[in-house]
Amino acid sequence: MVLMSSAAAQGRHMGKKLYVGNLPFNATDEALQGIFAQVGTVQSAKIITDRDTGRSKGFGFVEMSTDQEAADAIQKFNGADYGGRNMTVAEARPMAPREDRGGRGGGGGRRW
Repeated sequence: MVLMSSAAAQGRHMGKKLYVGNLPFNATDEALQGIFAQVGTVQSAKIITDRDTGRSKGFGFVEMSTDQEAADAIQKFNGADYGGRNMTVAEARPMAPREDRGGRGGGGGRRW
């Protein structure tokens, strides 16, 4: 009898791309890469920033070189303190499709 994890049973496998949330707003890509390098080879580390202000949004993504390193990173860093905040580390999910926002403001007509 072969036992499978619930993820494997559903046809999914552990991903190498991780979501990292609840980061301090002064965190950098380089610092994030340095932290996750403690558990393996980091393919990429990117903190998401606001398009207008350039300020961190407080979360990012790290891609590890193997599934095992990704699992080790989740085990070690989920809930760990970073800059006075408890990081959230989980397998990244595919981005949900967004509805077309149109890019044009609503605002209604003229007001006199």
